[in-house]
Amino acid sequence: MKAYRVVGSFRQGKKDQEFSMDLVAEDEAGVKEKIMSNFGSRHGAKRRQITIETIEIIKPADSTAPAVISHFRDN
Repeated sequence: MKAYRVVGSFRQGKKDQEFSMDLVAEDEAGVKEKIMSNFGSRHGAKRRQITIETIEIIKPADSTAPAVISHFRDN
């Protein structure tokens, strides 16, 4: 498992809402699936309304996301 930082935007009403998230996943495909699932569930955004600009691997110590900190706590 690796830590990833995803930057992009999704359609919220008539405007685009930018986002930046840190996630833990096996690969980039897993990251994309988590992003699509998350914004679809929380904001009702369709997959075609979500734009991912960058996906980059980060050091777990660089993240402040609770999921990343918890996953890499023992390392």
